[in-house]
Amino acid sequence: MIFSKNRSLKHYQITFVSFLLLLFILGCSAMSRLTPLAVPTASATSTYTLTPSPTSTLTSTPTVTATATEIPTVCGGPRTMFILLVGSDARSNTYNVGLADAIRIVRVDFVEPGIQALAFPRDLYVEIPGIESRGITHGKLNQAFLYGNPGYGYTDDPDLGPGLLAETLELNFGATSDHYISVNLQTFVKAIDAIGGIDIDLPYVIDGRVRGSKDNNRYFPAGNQHLNGYRTMLLARMRPNGDLQRSEIQNLILQALAAKIVDQPIIPRIPELIKAFMGSVQTNITPAEIGKLACLATIVNVQVMEFVSFPDELFESGRVQDPVLGNTSIIKADFDTLKLYVQRFEAGNWDGQGGRDVEFTP
Repeated sequence: MIFSKNRSLKHYQITFVSFLLLLFILGCSAMSRLTPLAVPTASATSTYTLTPSPTSTLTSTPTVTATATEIPTVCGGPRTMFILLVGSDARSNTYNVGLADAIRIVRVDFVEPGIQALAFPRDLYVEIPGIESRGITHGKLNQAFLYGNPGYGYTDDPDLGPGLLAETLELNFGATSDHYISVNLQTFVKAIDAIGGIDIDLPYVIDGRVRGSKDNNRYFPAGNQHLNGYRTMLLARMRPNGDLQRSEIQNLILQALAAKIVDQPIIPRIPELIKAFMGSVQTNITPAEIGKLACLATIVNVQVMEFVSFPDELFESGRVQDPVLGNTSIIKADFDTLKLYVQRFEAGNWDGQGGRDVEFTP
């Protein structure tokens, strides 16, 4: 993992770059239909379903077919770009403290233009490198982000929490990260409200209320519904049936976000959306890199935008005695097997065979 280093950017540049990156990832299909003089009209409501994909038996190394002539990249980009996306549970506009509530590696393909995002369960118990002097060698995956940010400052990595999380993902799973962007709860809520909320079709009831509670904000019936930023945030964080189900619902939310950008004129609202992100984003994306992403957005095929997860059967619940958390619940897995799936993902050979995909039909 080698992050691009460019800390000479002014604050407004970083914020603008971050916004454009999110716009690209969540709404690349909308941007591919836009020209500077045109505004798209709203299309019919999209339908989103969670569908299980068949599991596959992986070989020790991913299959890569050699070609006589290497296909050139588009937009002056690298062959692939890997971006670490983090949803932080920090409630303030800073990233001093806060766990990684959602963790995705995004694979951006500049050879066969497309995007895939792979979810990592936050409760995987992993080795966290470089903080042994603090008496910590292991922890939950989401703790690596916490320990790296200024509130704890357990690492001298200039990329702080995202840097330590990226190092942890590489050490345990061989996952590559070229760049990163993390968004906290306030930013997430403001961004959803700025686009007028999302429309989502849940495949089953999600009830996050405690016993005896009548808080309707935490109850989500099955079927179509419109959610504002606050309720979307609540839904994204709930895990009544465990962390794996939460990853599936988060994937569905990401698709609903993409659909909302597709289904409305987004260009006139860019200033409002930039304002919503102001001061609330961690990233190291540079203007040159966002230019390549924006170029790719004009040619990418929306049908190859995928949000994927590891197969559920690779994981099981467990408990460990953690030096910080005490006796705590974790997710256990064979990391060698997860590494093989990561290899397939990074090689562009996932093919919907690695778990539950969220299918996107514009």
